[in-house]
Amino acid sequence: MPKGVLLVNLGSPDSFAIKDVKRYLKEFLMDERVIDLPYLLRYALVHGVILNTRPPKTSKAYQKIWWSEGSPLIVISRWLTEKVQRKVSVPVVLAMRYGNPNIANALKELHSKGVDEVLLIPLYPQYAMATTETIEVLTEKLIKTSYPNMHLTKFPAFFHRPQYIEALAQVVRAHLGTAPFDHLLFSYHGVPERHLYKTTPTSAHKHIVEGVTCCDPYSEEGRHCYRSHCFETTRLLAEKLGLEKGKYSQAFQSRLGKDKWITPFTSDKIIELARNGVKKLAVIAPAFVADCVETLEEIEIVGGKSFRKNGGENFKMIPCLNDSDLWVQALSSWINEETRDERSN
Repeated sequence: MPKGVLLVNLGSPDSFAIKDVKRYLKEFLMDERVIDLPYLLRYALVHGVILNTRPPKTSKAYQKIWWSEGSPLIVISRWLTEKVQRKVSVPVVLAMRYGNPNIANALKELHSKGVDEVLLIPLYPQYAMATTETIEVLTEKLIKTSYPNMHLTKFPAFFHRPQYIEALAQVVRAHLGTAPFDHLLFSYHGVPERHLYKTTPTSAHKHIVEGVTCCDPYSEEGRHCYRSHCFETTRLLAEKLGLEKGKYSQAFQSRLGKDKWITPFTSDKIIELARNGVKKLAVIAPAFVADCVETLEEIEIVGGKSFRKNGGENFKMIPCLNDSDLWVQALSSWINEETRDERSN
């Protein structure tokens, strides 16, 4: 069966113009796996509140980090796709869950190339309902509707794979080098706490309400637990870098709305570290494989300003994996393993 690969990331507005941002936010926030409220409540919240208040602020955030070539996330993802394509023998196509290039057109392109077996790789290391799951569900739906003879294989979350951890470690070493830092903060995208219960048995989270650390260490019971995946990535990377306890911590960013989200919040943690005497802070965002508004604006610009305002001195945002050599090598090796024709062995 002719095989092909579909790489999918979150997405970006077509430009930082308010109308484009509004259109993007509408598609993003109306996803039932992002804001998991009943349709009428979700519609009222998104159309009645968020789309009437948030687009101007979000537009300004994108404008601060926009490149001449376009959205950093889209540009970097295209670079990555091009580099991976050179290292594999099957077609590789890029899509975004929201905005452009979209999944429907990506599947159409793969089909036009004669592909009838698709390897879907959501570009999210840690599994979450609002990221990996929504991509899988939409892709399955589109294939069932338009290409019923096409077979879909889902690549699993890679939060603990050695190649991913080593690629992260190399980026950290390259950008920190011998420069001393007081603390390394691991910042992951946050999710509403209830999302954990929807993807993982309740027993795996029995201690959340008690404020006791749960989801750590990683176990098979929590194989779809986003928080557990984050803890495991942090543990493995800290171990790979030889970091001592107390030299690093973990937090969650990008909270939306007033629901209870997993904690601690990155914005609070940055202030806390500064006020507790940390003068040189480095931040890495392992949940993002490509730099985007959440890393370049929310952390590097806003977070850095907050750190310095509260007593910190040097703030370093470590770039994401982007199109780094080891990351390209990791993705390519996974693709080659998954698409190898068993008949040739």
